[in-house]
Amino acid sequence: MPLILVTSSPRVAPGLLSHQAWQALRSGPVLTGSAAHPQLPYLAEAGVEVEVVEPDPRGLAARAVGETVVWLAEDDEGFMRAVGHAAVALEEPPLIEVVPGSYDLPGARVLDLVAVMDRLRTECPWDRKQTHESLVPYLLEEAYEVLETIEQGDYPALREELGDLLLQVVFHARVAEDFDMDDVAAGIVEKLVRRHPHVFGSVRAESADEVNDNWEAIKAAERASKGRESVLEGVPMGQPALSLAAQLLRRAGRAGAPEALSAGVGQGVARELFDLVRRAGDAGIDAEAELRAAARAYRDRVHSWETGTDRL
Repeated sequence: MPLILVTSSPRVAPGLLSHQAWQALRSGPVLTGSAAHPQLPYLAEAGVEVEVVEPDPRGLAARAVGETVVWLAEDDEGFMRAVGHAAVALEEPPLIEVVPGSYDLPGARVLDLVAVMDRLRTECPWDRKQTHESLVPYLLEEAYEVLETIEQGDYPALREELGDLLLQVVFHARVAEDFDMDDVAAGIVEKLVRRHPHVFGSVRAESADEVNDNWEAIKAAERASKGRESVLEGVPMGQPALSLAAQLLRRAGRAGAPEALSAGVGQGVARELFDLVRRAGDAGIDAEAELRAAARAYRDRVHSWETGTDRL
C-alpha cells in the first residue's frame, strides 16, 4: 500500500491545492505532525479529517504497509527523509509517493523577504527607526558593491550583492506610508508592459535599435502626458559627474539639440572634462567606465608598489 506525502508551499495561500493533492487527501486517513498546519482549517471546511499525531517515522512507514496513509507535510524534510529510511528498513517497504499540493513560482522567495522585513520593521529597534533619508547611504553603497562585483567578474558574489540591493528596495517600500512592495512591483510591471509593445502588443520591432527607438518615443509621450516637456526630465542629478554629463549629452542629442550647446560649458578643468565626456560619447565610449578602469589599474599599481613588486 502507498504512503502519500502531500507537500505545500508556505508562499501559496492555504487551501489552494492541486487536483491531484485533493484526490490524495481523500484516498485514506490523513495524518500530520502539527496542530498549527495552515492547511487544516481549509481541509476541515472541505470535509477532510486530519489527525494530528506525534511524528513517528517508523510507525508511519509500518502503518503504510497495510493501508494507504496520507501524510500532510509542513517544511519537515528531515522527517520525510527519516520516513524513507524507515520504509527501506522494512521487509516489505510501502510505496512512497510525493504529491505536490502547491509549489513555488519564480519570484516566490521575495515573499519571504517581505515577511522578514515586516517583522524587522516591527520588532528591531534599529530597523524601526530608519527613514528614507537615513537609508540613502546604504542604497548607494549596495548599488556600488553590485557594480564592483560585475566589474571584477565575481559572479559567484553577485547573487549576494544583488540580495543586499534588493533588501534596500524592500526596506524603502516598507518604510513608505502611502505605498507598499506590491505597489512598487505593480508599477514597474505596468511600465515594462507599456514600453514593450513589440512583446505585449502588436508593434513589430526586429532589432535592438528599433526597440530603443520605440522606448524613447513612449517615454517622450509619457513626459508630455505628465506636462513634462523637457527631454532632460528625470535625469538624476545626484549621480557621479561623468555619468551625469554623459546622460545629459545623450538625452539632448536624441532630442536633436545642437552640438554647439555643449561648447564652452564650465571653466578650466570642468570645461575640459565635459568636452572629454562629449568626445567619448561621440566615439561610443563610456567615460565613467573608462575612468573607473583607470582608477582600478592605479589601485593595483599602488598595491604592487607597497609590496615591492612594482618599483617603477
